[in-house]
Amino acid sequence: MRNDFEIAGFSVRPGTRQDVSIRLPALHSDTPMSLPVHVIHGRRDGPVLCLSAAIHGDEINGIEVIRRLLTLSGVNKIRGTLLAVPMVNVYGFENHSRYLPDRRDLNRSFPGREQGTLAGRLAYTFLHEVVLKSDIGIDLHTAAIHRDNFPQIRADIGNLMLRRLARVFESPVLLHSAPPEGSLRFAAAAESIPIMVYEAGEALRYDEVSIRVAVRGVLNVMRELEMLPKSRRKKTKPPVVLRSSSWARAPRSGVMRALVKLGDMVAKGDTMAVISTPFSGEERVLAAHSDGIIIGRTNLPLVYEGEALFHIGRSHQSSLLEEHLDVLQDDTALTSPELVEEPAIV
Repeated sequence: MRNDFEIAGFSVRPGTRQDVSIRLPALHSDTPMSLPVHVIHGRRDGPVLCLSAAIHGDEINGIEVIRRLLTLSGVNKIRGTLLAVPMVNVYGFENHSRYLPDRRDLNRSFPGREQGTLAGRLAYTFLHEVVLKSDIGIDLHTAAIHRDNFPQIRADIGNLMLRRLARVFESPVLLHSAPPEGSLRFAAAAESIPIMVYEAGEALRYDEVSIRVAVRGVLNVMRELEMLPKSRRKKTKPPVVLRSSSWARAPRSGVMRALVKLGDMVAKGDTMAVISTPFSGEERVLAAHSDGIIIGRTNLPLVYEGEALFHIGRSHQSSLLEEHLDVLQDDTALTSPELVEEPAIV
């Protein structure tokens, strides 16, 4: 029999699940605030996986991903322990905001300080009470407001464990990315805890395909870690690996007519958008600066000179990408037999 799992003063017995609330600073109205953590502590030994969402409070796809995973009867019989945190930035979530009330970005505030700013205190609490009790982490994100991301894993694939797990996640795109300073990934890596980030969809919007890719991906990782039994499902193709990426920026201010969408392959010199002025009608073309895949883009047609419009991941793997796009358009390919049947979000 395993020992109880200790978290924030709570003890969770083996073979049980418990919802834990970790106290956070109250609102200025004196309304209490807490960090919700779902703990599933298996009877048998295994790794501790931390699954987090809404570090940016308006990025809500991950909240639905965690909800769906927690409905599975199979997770009650896992090896190891699952720590699922559906909304890390509870303050931003309440305000439909990416940021905290002090206007700080939580994902640039790690490792935080116990006696620091509000962002620093939340970062410190989450890191020390949850993340540092884990062996591996998956952090669920979307693009910022009015932007959209193609389903992708971001990880430092120089780390052998992350390279293996990022590939079995089966996201269409795997972007090699060193963790930015101040991010959760950066602070966790300093403590030898590897974390990968899943990016897909848009802030304040549910996207069914992005959610399904993430649910399938988390289950794949849990199977690879032997927290769940292996699946007999046929494996899909490996992800398109991107070693670098960059943003194409608006050459002038005006109104943009986008000509490419997420997942499109572009060649250097291809026209991606036309930007015109609303009065003179003068037009400027925005051309691709390299070959690659559109992995992110703005959804607003009103743009300013220098604004980031299209995120291009450098790659020539067009045939492999086409196979992944076929999978994304096939509902049956993104479902797992263990998932609870429920209507797709439209």
